[in-house]
Amino acid sequence: MKLLFLTPLVGLLAACGTNTPTDRASLEKELSDSLTLLSQSADINGFCVALAGPDGVLYHRGFGRSDVARHLPYGDHTRQPIASISKTLVGLAVLKAQQLGKLQLDDPIAEHLPFAIINPNHAEVPITLRHLVTHTSSITDTDDYLHRTYILSDTADLQAHLSIDISPCRFSAPSAALPMETFLRRYLMKDSAYYSNSAFMDTKPGERFEYSNVGATLAALVVEKATGMSFDAFTQQHILDPLGMASSYWRMGPRSDIQMTQLYRTRTEHYPDYYCITYPDGGFVSTPADMAKYVAELIRGHRGEGTVLDKAGYAEYFREQLTAAHFVDRAKGPFTDEHNMGILMGFGSGTYFGHTGGDPGTFSMLFVDRSTGVGRYLIVNTDLEDFTHHIRIWELLGRYGEKLAAVE
Repeated sequence: MKLLFLTPLVGLLAACGTNTPTDRASLEKELSDSLTLLSQSADINGFCVALAGPDGVLYHRGFGRSDVARHLPYGDHTRQPIASISKTLVGLAVLKAQQLGKLQLDDPIAEHLPFAIINPNHAEVPITLRHLVTHTSSITDTDDYLHRTYILSDTADLQAHLSIDISPCRFSAPSAALPMETFLRRYLMKDSAYYSNSAFMDTKPGERFEYSNVGATLAALVVEKATGMSFDAFTQQHILDPLGMASSYWRMGPRSDIQMTQLYRTRTEHYPDYYCITYPDGGFVSTPADMAKYVAELIRGHRGEGTVLDKAGYAEYFREQLTAAHFVDRAKGPFTDEHNMGILMGFGSGTYFGHTGGDPGTFSMLFVDRSTGVGRYLIVNTDLEDFTHHIRIWELLGRYGEKLAAVE
């Protein structure tokens, strides 16, 4: 899911001096030392970073604490849900299913789903899979989405935890948990439990960009129905295993992972354990090392040399699908995923493609510079009161990513 948005990065640190080392080991040490110092002064308990370039993985590491009370470090094997960056894997899965001949982007979703989804304002216009993966489906995220999908893992201190402010969302009790498909049926089928005409825009499907967590989750369900495999199993076979991302998975229930970081409201108070019914829109769990592999694959794919999709698939994935006419208030800035869309892959107004993500206790960014082929990833495990330290970390990654790539 995505609850937070990062404004264009400003006030960045000055460039390094002329004494910066040029060999890889020294550059890595200098970057690690700088990030360690930032971790000791930042309003963030823990974070991890990854860098990749045209020749592959450049750097990955965790900093700070994954569990403050137990003094556990945020290390290279610490896992954290990556929030809405997860949607970029949904885009890959859709195009992989197309490559396998299981579906087509312009298929009406009615061809694959066992229940009807119709915009009541434009019943004559079918919603297609392309609409879902470009956020133009006309499906919106209503309060029934925002208030029903974040599920607490246990009943300990239930009333206190239910009252925690995570606006615009709310936590729900464990008894409210539902399978993903059941939730989508109740939300999108006319006369079902959570159905409302307000879940659909007045504009026709395909006409207007409106970021939709429900739409992205529905695209994952289409993949399930078209391939005959659960979404997590399909992505395991066709994305995670080929990339060697052995420490990553989709979180669909209560935590049982001792390597997963706590997520923090403040420097001292962590959130209760929670997960999301609509797991494809933000529930992918990964480590710094695995995300470095993922960024490297996206860079290769942008060059038409990736391994997950064929050349045609990656060309479609990275093709900017929308025009100015699709937007009412178009996002601007280099590090936004809402200036234009590929297939659930965002584009800024400059040379970057990628995605941001936000959930309680999480803020994440993954962006690749198309002009240099250098990509960076950052995720923090603490709600941010301001972005000062986040910006400094991000800028350091930008500078050292280019230097490390030049050494390679």
